[in-house]
Amino acid sequence: MRDRRGGHTVRTSSTSGGWNVTLRDWFLTEQERANPVSELPVWTTGNLAEPLIHGAAYFDRLVAEVEALERGDHLFFTDWRGDPDERMRPDGPTVVQLFARAAQRGVVVKGLLWRSHLDALSYSEAENRSLSEAICAAGGEVLLDQRVRRGGSHHQKLVVLRRPGAPERDIAFAGGIDLCHSRRDDADHGGDPQAVVMSPKYGPHPPWHDVQLALRGPVVGALDTAFRERWTDPMPLDSENPLAYLRDRLRGSDLRPDPLPDQPADPPPCGPHQIQVLRTYPAVRPRYSFAPDGERTVARGYTKAIRRARRLIYLEDQYLWSTEVAELFAQALRANPELHLVAVVPRHPDVDGALALPPNMVGREQALSLCQKAAPDRVHVFDVENHAGEPVYVHAKVCVVDDTWSSVGSDNFNRRSWTHDSELSCAVLDETRDEREPPDPGGHGDGARVFARDLRLRLWREHLDRDPDGGGDDDLLDPATAVEAIVSTAQELQRWHDGGRVGPRPPGRLRPHQPERLPWYTRIWALPVYRLVYDPDGRPLRARRAGTF
Repeated sequence: MRDRRGGHTVRTSSTSGGWNVTLRDWFLTEQERANPVSELPVWTTGNLAEPLIHGAAYFDRLVAEVEALERGDHLFFTDWRGDPDERMRPDGPTVVQLFARAAQRGVVVKGLLWRSHLDALSYSEAENRSLSEAICAAGGEVLLDQRVRRGGSHHQKLVVLRRPGAPERDIAFAGGIDLCHSRRDDADHGGDPQAVVMSPKYGPHPPWHDVQLALRGPVVGALDTAFRERWTDPMPLDSENPLAYLRDRLRGSDLRPDPLPDQPADPPPCGPHQIQVLRTYPAVRPRYSFAPDGERTVARGYTKAIRRARRLIYLEDQYLWSTEVAELFAQALRANPELHLVAVVPRHPDVDGALALPPNMVGREQALSLCQKAAPDRVHVFDVENHAGEPVYVHAKVCVVDDTWSSVGSDNFNRRSWTHDSELSCAVLDETRDEREPPDPGGHGDGARVFARDLRLRLWREHLDRDPDGGGDDDLLDPATAVEAIVSTAQELQRWHDGGRVGPRPPGRLRPHQPERLPWYTRIWALPVYRLVYDPDGRPLRARRAGTF
């Protein structure tokens, strides 16, 4: 069966090695996406997705791809924060050098940066403006985009590189890594020499764990469409912000996007990966032209996949702190007695202080408590440290369900990411069956898939100090033994710390996460502040009342 939309052809099922993966069971259908106005395809097939773990790997690959662009090629990007002076490699180039030189060569460089809140509030208004102005001076066009819900942000991290004369070389990058300070870290987790200011618990150069996808095939055309929808939206860039508009007019800022070049045809198929692009856009006025009622396919996509989970949900997430999200996991745990939830989160929030810290803590405490009440023995939450014992800030946004479905993106597991800010993620289903035991951990007949299982194993090998080439994977394949291995390794490291760090350090970098419980008098004010300011709700009123996304 075939379904055609927006010029893209998508298959509704695939077979490999005797197993059948029904895409409609895992991916959202067109009706479930609930945004008929968008030109985004329901899903695409024939793609190749490659996880780039850590910012150093992503930045190095991005430099190589951008430096190969020629006159007339396209470089489109969106970002939450961009630091012009961030070095992409130890000896450069910087972000602004890489993109400005491309524009000077005749590459069509277009970007959308979130306008950002004030630097005084630990945001990036000056940095984003500086990057925009420098690339514009080189011949590109980078706009500061404030077409968001009040108090919201554009959180998408996307780079699309098109070569109209060589579409087979088209590539896109999507995930959790911004083009900014602190992101260029590697597997040793010594931190980026150029660091953002955050909680002193992470030291002067916070160790940073993150993931991005390199994507080839027809999905590049879908991500190109996602960029173009935002670029061509007629809503004013300074929507509902007269002070920002006046300031921009006085500075002579570019407030009108120039036309984009014609969109090339999709790149040819090149791999076995079926990919669904998931997004969040809030319900705003004036309405987005491409999402009049907003879009919540991130929330809907995760909901569909998590409800299908039977043995193992693996998460890496910066926040994991909304009761609406936690209840989804709790329902799955109650319905499936063999299901385990394994989550890797930061040890500490990225902020500190008497006013900022408690709202950040209370949300996670509430969410984890809800999950643990549903299945006390099947919820396993860890944080990460490097071999020096310094906490690693987990910024990755990864989910793997039963080694079959997986997602990497910009969205966190909280209400803000699922309803209020703009987000972009890619869910992946591999046509290739994984031959290793167990062949079908979920029991649906779908079978484990190579991409999802390999993504989980690559992350676990690092966290557990296993052979990076997979020589020690035997106990990490089956969900039962895998959970036992990750729990026992983390507990052994915790015992070593509790015993005064005597003797050789045990292998592994995970420790059981031990959130601090706030006193009742702090919770009284921290909880409403968290719900209203840190984790707001961007759904239409009817969806809020119905308790749906």
